[in-house]
Amino acid sequence: MAKEQDNKAIVGRWFDGFWGNPWNPAVIDELAAPDMLLQYSLHAPRRGREDVRAFMLGFRQAFPDLSFGGAADLIAEGDYVVGRWIGGGTHTGPAFSDFLTGSLPAASGRKMRFTGTTVLRVENGLIAEEIGLDDGVTALQQLGILRAA
Repeated sequence: MAKEQDNKAIVGRWFDGFWGNPWNPAVIDELAAPDMLLQYSLHAPRRGREDVRAFMLGFRQAFPDLSFGGAADLIAEGDYVVGRWIGGGTHTGPAFSDFLTGSLPAASGRKMRFTGTTVLRVENGLIAEEIGLDDGVTALQQLGILRAA
């Protein structure tokens, strides 16, 4: 169980530093594997520290109050840690075109708040993969990118 506890501590620090607000960009060099995979349904997959950093810089410029936090205790088994979360932000920054299904003009003022579950793989003390399933439909509807039929 020591490995699982260590992995949960690493993921907890990652979630706080990468997804929390304020965010800590240094956490990428500290805890992300050099070829880390970051993949969520709202965005194209990102590979490697620089790609992950560029993604988050753009996301946080567009949504300065972006913040996600745990919605349940982390679960760990071997190299894998699973976390449930809730979060979002308000689009008050520059135009944002990183969503796979649409974009936002500058400072739309639209808010998103949604949930998801993420599976992370920890390898040699670093986050090797973060693959999440988010409620993207809710986020896109709140942002006015996706309209109900």
